[in-house]
This record gives sequence, structure tokens and C-alpha cells, in this order.
Amino acid sequence: MDNDEIIRQSQAVCAALSAEDDGLKREVLSHAGNRWSLGIVHTLGVAGRLRHAEIARRMDGVTQRMLTRSLRQLERDGLVLRHDYAEVPPRVEYELSALGRGLLAQMIPLWMWVVENAEGFRAARQRYDARASDDARRAIELKHAFRASEHRPPTD
Repeated sequence: MDNDEIIRQSQAVCAALSAEDDGLKREVLSHAGNRWSLGIVHTLGVAGRLRHAEIARRMDGVTQRMLTRSLRQLERDGLVLRHDYAEVPPRVEYELSALGRGLLAQMIPLWMWVVENAEGFRAARQRYDARASDDARRAIELKHAFRASEHRPPTD
């Protein structure tokens, strides 16, 4: 199936969604598709069942608050299972649900596509940054020229 056929199928699926399903789709993609949630899904997919602190150690830069919030959203959406052992001290572990493993399986081709196209992304960013830099430089030059023209004495 080529990209145009995939896009046509996607449009047909979106057109057939009820308002409720469309809202659910947006919410789940918003939660599951953010930086930290994808990292959690990947971490649990690779490592299996882990405690909160173990997940945090494997995810560079995540705050405790963001990790807790993301885990709750993933649990609510059915992507992560929370196991509370009701022990003292408390012991809670997290693992991917079948739904979460399905998400991970669907994300792998996207990640592979990103890696395969990394040079194209880098080249596009360099072109954009160079163009933006040129635009900013021209804007500054115009601003200075305008200011200089404001301070010139009127000619009679």
C-alpha cells in the first residue's frame, strides 16, 4: 500500500468516527504520544515490570511529578498496569498492558522511520535555521535603517 492509499484510508476512518470516538482518539494520542509517555512505554516494554524509582532512573530528565502524572494517564487509558502490593514499606510496580504492548509495537515502525530519515531532518533544520537567521539579520538591518531615517533632518 502506498502513502496516498494510507492517507485515503486514514481520512475514511476519521470521517467515520463518532464525536465521542474522535475525542477519545485525541485524548489518548495526546497522553500516549507525549515525550514522557513514549519513554515510559518503551522502558516498560524493554525492561518489563518496574518500580517508580527504577523507571525514573532509566529516563534521563523526567521529574518525579511528571513521571507520576504520565503513569496515571497511561494507567487510566489502559496502557499501563499498576500493581500495589499493600506492603510496608509500600511497593508498587508498573508494567505494560496488552494495549500498551500494542502501542509499542505500532510505534517501532515510526521510530525506525525517524532514524532512517535522520539526515533529511538534519538537512531540513539546517536550511530552515539558515533562512531564519538570514530573515532575522534582514529585519535588524531594516529596523536600523528605519531608525536612522527617523533621525535625519528634513530636507527642504
